[in-house]
Amino acid sequence: MNWKKTIRKIHMWLGIITGPIVFIVAITGAIYTFQNEIQDWTQPYRFVEAENKAPLPPSELLEIAREANNDRHIHAILYGKPNQAAQVEFFKYTYEEQYFDKVYINQYNGEVLEVHDAFHSFFGFILKGHFYLWLPPMIGQPIVAISTLIFFFILISGIYLWWPRNKNNKRQKFKIKWNARWRRKNYDLHSVIGFYSSLIALIFVITGLVWGFKWFRNTYYYVASGGESYVSYSTPETPIDSTATSTKSIDIIWNKMNNEYPTADWVEVHPSEEGSNVIAANANPDASTYYKMDYRYFDQNTLEELSVDHQWGRTNEISGAQMLMKMNYDIHVGAIAGIPGKILAMLISLLIASLPITGILMWYGRKYKTKK
Repeated sequence: MNWKKTIRKIHMWLGIITGPIVFIVAITGAIYTFQNEIQDWTQPYRFVEAENKAPLPPSELLEIAREANNDRHIHAILYGKPNQAAQVEFFKYTYEEQYFDKVYINQYNGEVLEVHDAFHSFFGFILKGHFYLWLPPMIGQPIVAISTLIFFFILISGIYLWWPRNKNNKRQKFKIKWNARWRRKNYDLHSVIGFYSSLIALIFVITGLVWGFKWFRNTYYYVASGGESYVSYSTPETPIDSTATSTKSIDIIWNKMNNEYPTADWVEVHPSEEGSNVIAANANPDASTYYKMDYRYFDQNTLEELSVDHQWGRTNEISGAQMLMKMNYDIHVGAIAGIPGKILAMLISLLIASLPITGILMWYGRKYKTKK
């Protein structure tokens, strides 16, 4: 049995089937890479003139935001750098109702600067394409996840097919013959670009599969941790005292976070959810990434700090495997390596998007040649 011929056929047909999906996911990923930087440049309401006075506390910003946004479900209040507007986030994602609004407020005088519909924004549209191809999530998300898993095999089989079998053509495997006929040039574009982008593409695939399948996430963590089970996110449980008053608890916790993280790029507090007695808070020392954030949890009545055993806790208390999982998003978008990493991630995403095109042209070229 000719294994190479069989693998080439499987590689080709899987590529043709998943090619359009890979193209969409890669292009939307490339566009989304610099979404924060682009929005900072195009949305002036994200910034205010820094003032030498204390900002309004979260409880006051909550009331202002509720009046501005029809009392939707409040998810969090975020304070950035002194020259950045505070954000009150309204978020809900159920089968019946989906929204993600951000109310930008001047934290020094309470002025509402903008009510931004992030769910229906340009980058919201791009993210929906990346996650589930603009289909209903229950349909689109599994399609993307399965296609990503198939793309993993395509990458591995592509490296196998590219690998030079003798010394004579080894050098040619690393470069594109630009003066060749279009079919040979297209073949080189597919195989050489595929090889050079394969390592980063595999990182994209693995980090994407962590979100795509629970079984993959659990296995990935099991291997990384040396045999431990993955612990999903959950809010700590604490008895609910309906007679206690906690109107200003969120302000006290916010002040505590500011005092303990005076140099943080942002501090965010989450009001307690319905049926919960817990206020969550986080502080991020570097707004360009997420993995360095400390997550804290407090009983809103007693203000006692509560511990968790998952990765979304204090950074210095989590294991190496938990840190790897926490870094997953920053690795996926290249932010783990700063701006150079994001540039590389964008460029590799564009190269990945070219592979289905050159692959289909290879198939068409062979089909045309056979007919001829």
